[in-house]
Amino acid sequence: MRTDSSPGTLPAREHLPAGDAGTPVLDVVIPVYNEEKDLPPCVRRLHEHLARTFPYAFRITIADNASTDTTPLVAARLAAEIPEVGTVRLELKGRGRALRTVWSASDAPVLAYMDVDLSTDLNALLPLVAPLISGHSDLAIGSRLARASRVVRGPKREFVSRAYNLILRGSLQARFSDAQCGFKAIRRDVAQVLLPLVEDTGWFFDTELLVLAERAGLRIHEVPVDWVDDPDSTVHIVRTATEDLKGVWRVGKALATGSLPLDRLTRPFGDDPRDRELTGVPHGLARQLVGFCVVGGLSTLFYLLLYSAFRQAVGPQTANALALLVSAVANTAANRRLTFGVRGRGGAVRHQAQGLVVFGIGLALTSGSLAALNAAGDSPAHSTELAVLIAANLAATVLRFLLFRAWVFPDRTGTAPLPTPTEPAPPSTPTAPAPPPYAWPHQTTTRLPATGATAHLPAAEATDATARPRPARPYSTDPGDTR
Repeated sequence: MRTDSSPGTLPAREHLPAGDAGTPVLDVVIPVYNEEKDLPPCVRRLHEHLARTFPYAFRITIADNASTDTTPLVAARLAAEIPEVGTVRLELKGRGRALRTVWSASDAPVLAYMDVDLSTDLNALLPLVAPLISGHSDLAIGSRLARASRVVRGPKREFVSRAYNLILRGSLQARFSDAQCGFKAIRRDVAQVLLPLVEDTGWFFDTELLVLAERAGLRIHEVPVDWVDDPDSTVHIVRTATEDLKGVWRVGKALATGSLPLDRLTRPFGDDPRDRELTGVPHGLARQLVGFCVVGGLSTLFYLLLYSAFRQAVGPQTANALALLVSAVANTAANRRLTFGVRGRGGAVRHQAQGLVVFGIGLALTSGSLAALNAAGDSPAHSTELAVLIAANLAATVLRFLLFRAWVFPDRTGTAPLPTPTEPAPPSTPTAPAPPPYAWPHQTTTRLPATGATAHLPAAEATDATARPRPARPYSTDPGDTR
């Protein structure tokens, strides 16, 4: 897992302007490998659908994953025939590699991809990208597992898909419903920050991107889709599942050890309600209270079980001290990670040492309670001892939270002074703007840096009064869809 890139700060979400007619707003990537037969009808049908329904300028990019048949020639002919179509040739296989290559070089503000079999109904394309264009969301995915989705596929793929998503929910705490549907979109500013952190170059690329985005606090929009399984799909289910499970282990380990600089990608103040400071309300207090109560409840149960076990062999004071010591170490570690969001090993020893001081205070409270109980009567019942210890632990818990928050894990993120506004710099001498990543001359071949990819690019967009953006026409179905 790559750790050499900092997430940085994303710009505030804004509705994308209509822009110039010749500037594409959407770049749809179609990764292909040996798809000489399916590629032409796919591209023509997608182009016809976008030209008829999409109100902005668009581009379709064919990403050839080292095909060994005539797919590169077919893609080049399509690029020469249709102005909005381009093609990129990669000499190495991997869907993730293809998407990274094209998305990193594209100048379109919204980037999408779909499988060449067009299993997903194209009527979901505009709902997929609309939240990204409006600035509402950062990523969007098609979901075959949403309640409103209509899916036709065999029981084997249905089982594999649902089992995989259950694994993601159980191991990586993923909340999105469908990781592997080949129908996704992302804003370019988000892609530029996330792509350097994604390591996989194959089928797990989608899952890794979504997990990192979700852990970063970005907004993922889900669209129910109509989806029909392609019986001629060349995806090797067992090999793909094995690679995905390896990816789950790798990403889970990186998140657990805190090796990713990914607490949450920050946006400017005011864009995210969680960034807004309210007078008199400590930052994150509600979430920390909930987390601390959950950890405290589990710790109390753990403590009582330990005390009952130790009490069989030693006296009440010794059993209490041992149970409290073990549970205190576990409690500090759990609160460090889950309640106060401290990741990595830095400061862990100091935090445990401070936690032991807090433990000493709790020991004094509980031991004092036991001493007072024994002084009040000879040989109190075991149930009475437990009741007294519960009350003492409740008091110690409140004090422990206050000490954890103010001393062990203080929030230092809001202590820095606000920057002093400065006068804007005088305008400099205008310079010529840098050329976009895609120049799009007719049938030009471009070598993309560091990938070995060759791009066959289409003719430039027209800029006269008849060019896009075009108004959407009132069609509700795709006449080119034969399903």
